[in-house]
Amino acid sequence: MSRADTVHFRHNQAILVAAIVAFIGALPLATARWWLLWVLLVPLVIGIWVWRAGTDADARELRLRALVGQRRVPWDRVTELGGGPRGRAIARLDDGQALVLPAVRTTDLPRLIAATGQALPHDDSAGQ
Repeated sequence: MSRADTVHFRHNQAILVAAIVAFIGALPLATARWWLLWVLLVPLVIGIWVWRAGTDADARELRLRALVGQRRVPWDRVTELGGGPRGRAIARLDDGQALVLPAVRTTDLPRLIAATGQALPHDDSAGQ
C-alpha cells in the first residue's frame, strides 16, 4: 500500500500554534534562573504531541500514534467502529477491548471506513 492510500487524522494545528506561542512566552521566565528551564518542557511536549499523535488508516491496518510509540491494529481484529462519549470514534476489537482512536471524531468515520477500501452500506429507505 502506498503512502498516498493512507488516511491521516491529526489534532487541530491551532494547538501547535498555541504551544509555540507558550514556548516563546515562557522564554523570559525560563532564562531568569537556571532552575526554571523545566518550564520550557511543557509547551515543547505539547507541541511534539500535537505534531505526532493521531490515527493513520490504510487498507491493511490502523496505526494509533501517541507522544511516544504507536500501536498497529489489523482490520481483521476490528469488529465494530462507532462513536463514544464526546464525539470520539471508538474501535472495538475481537477480544472485547475498546480503543479510542486519537484525533478521529464520529463524523470522520465515513473517511476512516473508505480507507479500508470497503464501500459504505447505503440506506435504501432514505429515498422512499
